[in-house]
Amino acid sequence: MTAASPALLHRVGDQALAWLDAHRELFRLTDADMATGRGIVERLKPVGELAINMRVLAREGVAGSRQHDISVRLLDHVWRDLLDGGNLLAELQRQEPLSPVPLEIYASLHELGHRHPELEGAIDLARSTASWRALELVPNRRLGLLNAERKLGLVPSGDMEQAVAATWLGRRPEPWTVQLHIAYDITHTVFHLTDWGAAPDRIPPRIADYLARYLPAWTADWAELGHWDLLGELLVVDACLPRPSLDAGMWELYAAAQGPDGAMPVQGAMPVGDRDEVFDQVHHPTLVAAFASAMATSRALSADVAA
Repeated sequence: MTAASPALLHRVGDQALAWLDAHRELFRLTDADMATGRGIVERLKPVGELAINMRVLAREGVAGSRQHDISVRLLDHVWRDLLDGGNLLAELQRQEPLSPVPLEIYASLHELGHRHPELEGAIDLARSTASWRALELVPNRRLGLLNAERKLGLVPSGDMEQAVAATWLGRRPEPWTVQLHIAYDITHTVFHLTDWGAAPDRIPPRIADYLARYLPAWTADWAELGHWDLLGELLVVDACLPRPSLDAGMWELYAAAQGPDGAMPVQGAMPVGDRDEVFDQVHHPTLVAAFASAMATSRALSADVAA
């Protein structure tokens, strides 16, 4: 199997980052979004994803000077403009004290030196309750919460190994049963387990072996269906393995699906229509493209790519 060239991998991320920068104002919450806590949660999801992805790009250190400047500008935009210096997260924490969303978003920005004492106090209060540990979360979401707590230097409210074992991936079921929602559960289990690719060695060997064996078939299936959003996430999972394949064929198909402006469609061809509506459809797969590129480029430049 031939590995994709670093130039191809980097180009996908460079174009995706340019699109994200050009559309950064569309991540902003509107007055209608702010009307209810649930509206805030739904619209904060892409803001949190933007913060995490820019954090990954900065961490991996594979961007050129132009990309570095854009990622720093976007991270500043997230904290200062989109989150009002953290006040928006504090407001959500006030409205929904047991929501893990503010903590999860804050964790990535806290790593970059941003602080909001009021939010931290509210999080501490929520975590002091028995209800916090009793929250009914699906296993990979529980894993994400525990990872966010760890990033903030807090004692995790549960056991990481038990959380991993409770996930679909931790149980390693029949690989042919993977459907769309299961595939996304697999990718997010890996993201949370490795802290968004920062620690691939946290993948237990039995799970790494399972992924190395069956991931090629899953990527081929979703590539054939032209599901670029999920394919991008699976390419990140590959980059998190001890010896990633960075399959050139998969990456060439993925790169070919990217629009000339850098946006990546969810599935099939690029949507057309109102700018805001198109943004809502493509911001996630474009963020995934930036994430996948940063991880894969970093691994391609190391010496541990599978032959």
